[in-house]
Amino acid sequence: MKRTSGTASGVSTLDATVARMREVGAGCPPPDGVGVFTSVYLTVTEELARRIGAGEFPDVRAASTLTTLFAGRYLDAVAADAAGERVPACWRPLFAQRRHPGVRPLQFALAGIQAHVGHDLPLAVVDSCRALGCRPAALEDEFDTVGEVLRSLEERVREALMPGPDLLELADPLTHLAGAWSLDRAREGAWAAARTLWVVRGVEELGEEFVRRLDTSVGLVARMLLTPLHG
Repeated sequence: MKRTSGTASGVSTLDATVARMREVGAGCPPPDGVGVFTSVYLTVTEELARRIGAGEFPDVRAASTLTTLFAGRYLDAVAADAAGERVPACWRPLFAQRRHPGVRPLQFALAGIQAHVGHDLPLAVVDSCRALGCRPAALEDEFDTVGEVLRSLEERVREALMPGPDLLELADPLTHLAGAWSLDRAREGAWAAARTLWVVRGVEELGEEFVRRLDTSVGLVARMLLTPLHG
């Protein structure tokens, strides 16, 4: 059953998340791939915070919880990397290639979205279900709204950073590389992964293996998206 909540208690936590993300971005002077993705993702988080604060979600607590836990997984990866600690496999390509001169800004943006949606989003859905005492189906509206904001942003990112349609630019390897990746497919995979993780949550060994394999497979795609195209 869908929960309803009139409380805005989660909004302040989300505001703190936005502030933390701004700090990360400020510490990544260009050119820096982590800075590129952080800038992109900050726009998503600010838009979700605006919608939540404006009361556009019937369940403020659910929307804030999912958005905050989702963002928190990326911010934790940033903190782990800064401390010299091991980060999830899905994030390693971005951190390793963040200053490679042959990787273009659009590649950094798409690789970050791939890692975050493919790996972090399903885990954040399960984390949110545990925090809220519900099943994934109860968060489907929030999941879809996050996806809608990501889609609108992805379109703007592609328009701003991708080559135009003239004949010379159609031959640009970036055009083909970016065209081979789909946010919609990544979201579908994330929702399926979240539902699977919820089903196997009581079998610790199976759940851990699923997360490891998910992390590795998502990281492989991120690595391919970061293939240096020059330099």
